[in-house]
Amino acid sequence: NFQIGNKIFLNWKSKGENRSGYFNVELIKPVAPIFFDDKRKTACILSTTSILKILLPERQINKKIYNSFEKILNDLKTDNWIELYIHWELSLIKELGFEINFLTTDNLKPKIKNSIVINNKSFKIPEIFFRRDKNIIYNNEIKEALIFNKNLLMENFILPNRLKFPLFRNLLESYYTNGS
Repeated sequence: NFQIGNKIFLNWKSKGENRSGYFNVELIKPVAPIFFDDKRKTACILSTTSILKILLPERQINKKIYNSFEKILNDLKTDNWIELYIHWELSLIKELGFEINFLTTDNLKPKIKNSIVINNKSFKIPEIFFRRDKNIIYNNEIKEALIFNKNLLMENFILPNRLKFPLFRNLLESYYTNGS
């Protein structure tokens, strides 16, 4: 049993010691209902969970990814949540083994790259990753960054493992593509 005060939040029951039994669980702090009236944030939650479901191996603990998932759920309450989501995707891609270096050195001077080549395909790196003024972000910049991240996911994880790209991630992207 897991309880706080007199309230039991997790309880395991079984008909016998050698039987599998079942858990009764009570939610402590709901996340999704806060965002039910916001289709973009709801799609973000579904996109995040769908991506994690297909990319992470079952029963393998990864505290860093879990903490980043918890953080992105909390970040949905902020005004710049979509930008934080875009950076969350990049950090997940890095955590799964593909890090992007946005800088190159020409004559020992650091310079920002315009594109990256993956599997002999060139992808333009969105300006949103380099902007200093992040007060105003336009839908086309968000769309460009979401498409860039999608391409990274597709080329490094989805296509090589013959996975299906999550429907809700496409839905989230469509909100910025169609200007909804």
